[in-house]
Amino acid sequence: MDPNGSLEPITIFDPRDGTLVGRMEQDGRDGIRAAVAAARGALPGWAGTDPGERGRLLRAAAAALELRAAEMAAWNTRETGRPETEALAGVQAGVATLEQYAELGPVHRGHSLRGAALAADYTVTGPRGVAVVLTPWNDPVAVAAGLIGAALATGNTVIAKPSERSPHTGKLLGEILAPVFPAGVLTTLAGGADVGAQLSMEAGVDVLAHVGSSATGARIARAAALTGAHVILENGGNDPLLVDADVDPRWAAGQAAVGAFSNSGQICTSVERIYVHRNIADAFCAELIAEARRRNREGAVAPLVDARLRDTVHQQITQALVRGATIAEGGVLPEGPGAHYPATVLLNCSAGMEVFDAETFGPVAPIQVVDSFDHGLALAAAGPYGLAATVLTGSIAHVQQAVAALDVGTVNINAVFGGAPGGSAQPRRRSGRGFGYGPELLDEFSLVKVVHVGSPGTAAPGIPE
Repeated sequence: MDPNGSLEPITIFDPRDGTLVGRMEQDGRDGIRAAVAAARGALPGWAGTDPGERGRLLRAAAAALELRAAEMAAWNTRETGRPETEALAGVQAGVATLEQYAELGPVHRGHSLRGAALAADYTVTGPRGVAVVLTPWNDPVAVAAGLIGAALATGNTVIAKPSERSPHTGKLLGEILAPVFPAGVLTTLAGGADVGAQLSMEAGVDVLAHVGSSATGARIARAAALTGAHVILENGGNDPLLVDADVDPRWAAGQAAVGAFSNSGQICTSVERIYVHRNIADAFCAELIAEARRRNREGAVAPLVDARLRDTVHQQITQALVRGATIAEGGVLPEGPGAHYPATVLLNCSAGMEVFDAETFGPVAPIQVVDSFDHGLALAAAGPYGLAATVLTGSIAHVQQAVAALDVGTVNINAVFGGAPGGSAQPRRRSGRGFGYGPELLDEFSLVKVVHVGSPGTAAPGIPE
């Protein structure tokens, strides 16, 4: 921000062909402070609203979003390049998430406690206060709906700051949802890192919920250490895929392709590094290379969100080649407009290569061959991230080893994606902290109060411990 608190407009280009999508003014310091003040002013009334009424309004918000799902999806496609069917599925997931929290919010409750016979002991929950939610571009509607829905269901007021890479999508989401609620309950601000940083430092903010890069998450955590805000972070991952010797290599390669290439590798839980047992390595690699080649030939890989990210991905691949990796498919910057990048398979990868050690937010499948399951598991368990991991094996003993050894929020066995409805996970280390979704997210946005009710004249005198 300049001394007056103003910022340059955000300019967005369509990653499919490089054409201008639009420009959006960023909210300055005065707008940020006004949003926080409005959220604080609305907090007592919203916190005091009957949970059933909050649920009813969340259902109304879900219905409003569903009515404009096609419009939302179109903006997502224009800003991020995500295929229309996938963008629409993301909006529908957002609708379902709002409906989920509309149901879960009213039944979110405290606990009765065992105390004296003539006393009552129980807990009640209440909102933490003003919640700032900082949401990403790679699934902008579904992720935002989850954080907003859980925060509002528990009585918090919300200031949403969508990613500067999808500002029109985020603005439209706010325009659809905010009118359903009382004034000040939900506000959407536009801006990039400077706006996010200013929100993180505001003393009137009680919760900072962020889904995005680990570097940004670390900055938010440092700011919260000074303000006292509660922090919920789901950040980057370097998720391993471990392929055992006893699985079908063609099936395993299909799983690897889904994990590495879905949404062009732009998923927090994408497969980022692959360890395959030497006994099936040749067949596995041949199948994965063939699948990557097919996707590239058929134009099945959507563009990355912008040229800046594409350059980062390509630099990581270039560095890996210098350190001894080899390209089996892809790995070449395509000609023409947009931010396209091919599905890429790298062989002979190892620790020390950035493409193996850090998060590579692109359609890249880097592979290291290992001599045993134990060796691969040790490598998969190493590193500073702790988001998710996948193991493909037919051995129950190896499953048990993996679950014990992998210090991550989610361990997937024989499927890179999936899970039961209502699941939730806690990322570790650089990947974040707290429950970022599911019923437990309601707990993250709540404070618990313990109540003891004694009978008059029955309390024994004494000093509490």
